[in-house]
Amino acid sequence: MIRFDLQLRIGTRDARLTLDVPATRLAVVGPSGSGKTTLLRALAGLHAATGHVQVGDEVWLDERRNVPTHQRRAAWVPQDALLFPHLDVRANLLFGAPNDDELREVAELLALTSLLDRRPRHLSGGERQRVALGRAVLARPKLLLLDEPFAALPASQRLALAEGLRARCDARGVAVVLASHDRDDVRALAEVRYGLEDGRLVGA
Repeated sequence: MIRFDLQLRIGTRDARLTLDVPATRLAVVGPSGSGKTTLLRALAGLHAATGHVQVGDEVWLDERRNVPTHQRRAAWVPQDALLFPHLDVRANLLFGAPNDDELREVAELLALTSLLDRRPRHLSGGERQRVALGRAVLARPKLLLLDEPFAALPASQRLALAEGLRARCDARGVAVVLASHDRDDVRALAEVRYGLEDGRLVGA
């Protein structure tokens, strides 16, 4: 369950974004500049906001508390993969991995097994994006925040990757908020879809 009622600034506009649904996987769609990334950052505690944020039984923001980013069990995967350039893929993944068995499982899921010894500078954009996604998944978050997570991947890989990620998140009780322009990604990952228009969320 994901529940929030946020007052925040999107560009030059004050906005109030409210959602209270039993779904654990939701997508937010809208044009560039509508505030999708700002919403993800606010849920992670990276963008100033007031109001209420609750994921499952954990309250991260209300009138009495504002849990800092590093204490929120949220993993954010931005559009630009932010990897440690001096570390190979294995070491980048191990920043989130609790054990080697789980690392191997996720590396296989994301088709990274053959890339574990490479440095980021030797990876394609899609490969770097998969590493960033794997590191986030391995951190065992309660909420996974995805900002156009498959944008750099070829169409032939996207569906299988999205379906594998959905199955893993469902099995482990991980909630997902996806910001995406891609209808196929939304269909593959999300239970419900909302549009972000004029500083508010509307059913889509």
